Amino acid sequence: MENSCQDRQYETIDELRGGLRIIQQRKGYRFSIDALLLADFVTLGKGSRVVDLGTGSGIVSMVLASRYESATIDGVEIQETLADMARRSVAINRLNDRITIHRGDAKRISTLFQPNSFDVSVFNPPYRKLNSGKINPDRERAVARHEIKGSLDEFLGASRYLLKDGGVVFSIYPASRGVDLIARMRRHRLEPKRLRMVYSDASSEAEFMLVQGTKNGGEELDVCQPLYIYERQGVYSVEMEGIFDGITRPRGYGD
Repeated sequence: MENSCQDRQYETIDELRGGLRIIQQRKGYRFSIDALLLADFVTLGKGSRVVDLGTGSGIVSMVLASRYESATIDGVEIQETLADMARRSVAINRLNDRITIHRGDAKRISTLFQPNSFDVSVFNPPYRKLNSGKINPDRERAVARHEIKGSLDEFLGASRYLLKDGGVVFSIYPASRGVDLIARMRRHRLEPKRLRMVYSDASSEAEFMLVQGTKNGGEELDVCQPLYIYERQGVYSVEMEGIFDGITRPRGYGD
């Protein structure tokens, strides 16, 4: 059901560099920099069919559709309010012919799609276990950040079900839980092939880990140069500024 006009007064339309506009709640779940890091890490082949699991605001789907003009993307979101906002964001960016947003659950992905039907799976899963730390009282934020309605294993299991043999999965996860991600990817036979650590700055410990894996891939891991978000306090690094500037810049395929 579409939000009422009264509900929409609590929304914002935020414009990113390059002109993408994203509808979000003023208070509630809002996408974070990790979504942009993930979108930048993804590389697609020509004509790729992509699934974005736990799409949230739809930001990753829309960045990928802007960058790769022959890709088609299905976003899956369990929360109806977020799915509705993502659909409207897709519409105002005129990407309806490239992106479809589904209300759905990664645990029941077979009710939405046939197996082995996607080239690429992308997901930014809930990071926090249910018994770790205080759960945000805002329901949208809690579901997005805690494993209330979807665990890492469920996102990986859905990816394995959806991907063709040799299909590729991309994810971002806290560096402190990186061992969990790598171990569980192997358990689901999504072999890690490329890894990049993300740091706040050159003096900090790693914050995130970006990982690319291949369904039924062989053993060989490419560890990339680290990414630093800030040059110094309050000043983004040159590379991070490039990520912001390149949000909607078309890319070559497989580069």
